[in-house]
Amino acid sequence: MRLPSGLSREDVIALERRHVWPPYTSSEKHEQQEPLVIVRGEGAWIVDADERRYLDGVSSWWTCTLGHDPPRLRRVLREQAEQLIHVAAGGITHAPIALLAKELTEVAPAGLTRTHFSDDGSTSVEVAIKIAFQHWQQNGRAKRHRFVALAGAYHGDTIGAASLAALEEFSGVFGPLLFEIVRPPPPDQGWDAVIDHVERELRARPDEIAGVVVEPLIQGAAGMRMHPPEVLQRLRAITREIDTFLIADEVFTGYGRTGHMFACQRAGITPDLMCIAKGFTAGILPMAATMATDRVYDGFRGGPSRALMHGHTFCGHPLGAAIAREVLAIYRDEKIVEGVAPRAAIIERRFARIAEIPGVRRVRALGMIGAADLGEGGYSGAMGHRVYEEALRRGAYLRPLGDTVYVAPPLNVSFEELEQLLDVFEESIRA
Repeated sequence: MRLPSGLSREDVIALERRHVWPPYTSSEKHEQQEPLVIVRGEGAWIVDADERRYLDGVSSWWTCTLGHDPPRLRRVLREQAEQLIHVAAGGITHAPIALLAKELTEVAPAGLTRTHFSDDGSTSVEVAIKIAFQHWQQNGRAKRHRFVALAGAYHGDTIGAASLAALEEFSGVFGPLLFEIVRPPPPDQGWDAVIDHVERELRARPDEIAGVVVEPLIQGAAGMRMHPPEVLQRLRAITREIDTFLIADEVFTGYGRTGHMFACQRAGITPDLMCIAKGFTAGILPMAATMATDRVYDGFRGGPSRALMHGHTFCGHPLGAAIAREVLAIYRDEKIVEGVAPRAAIIERRFARIAEIPGVRRVRALGMIGAADLGEGGYSGAMGHRVYEEALRRGAYLRPLGDTVYVAPPLNVSFEELEQLLDVFEESIRA
């Protein structure tokens, strides 16, 4: 694929600066920065208008778990488009969505049997907290209107999801619009202290808590902050004790990123509600899902007034459903999750070496994720951007989290490409 006839790279940038409003970018920066102008993707690579190739070290915001432009997904998209592109979800169904819902129950933690389809990760979380709130409102626990979320949490940018977030950089400006969250302290004194705090809060106010929301094993936007499976196990135990809902945000951690299909499975737990997106359609189309147990679903029986009060125009979209089904088929046929362990071993080994570079403060690795802290500036730190620029010159695309730099490549990246990416990553840090 090339640029449209008569259009240069500079033309695209000029039009983008004049008419596009990009995410997380100030107006001044937007008018000054030189964005990559990408014309196509090929496996683990993205290619710009000058035919320069870059290894996609972050799976395009953690989404392209199968790389760019997988032929099977392109074929299925074309085939489904020839049959049915869109139909309303009200009183109508179709085979792709019914089959997808069934197939999700076969790979999800046992007991998650119902699926509500939506648009993106933030919306899947929004749906989950609305389900939890409405469930208690109409099932005799109307005082349950508060949620617990961890320090460093990030669950999306819609108002409900942003309320759960604890990152001022993303949601601070919207403070007056957000609802109050019960939040434990950060894990400066260890994760046991965090969960001790959660347990005390839940036992002190069991009639107020509608749910506990957690990113299982890894808080991505918080700088790839990781916690052990025991954290999830303790959260599952305390939510069962007071009989409230555990909501797992698997938007980033799901679909094999941690070495299991879902991170909750690594801890051996089933949440009451689970949010999935990103790898759900492998970056091909915007679509998400919120899965629930029968117990949660049954709380909406009893007449029209008890129906879930949420529905988007494109929920259950046929194109997205067909793609999501084929993603699951590729995972089965090509043993994608099984292929994570040997790649994870390479990442862990290389990050142990990166830890020895002067100036690297901390490293960590889990599954197809490796992260290194280069300073204490958080999102305001400049070290990560310097690594980003060095990596671009060496042929890799990274997206740092302030002073935290990381890799989260496609799960099926070849071993040779993974070593090449890690070479660039290490060289860029040293530079």
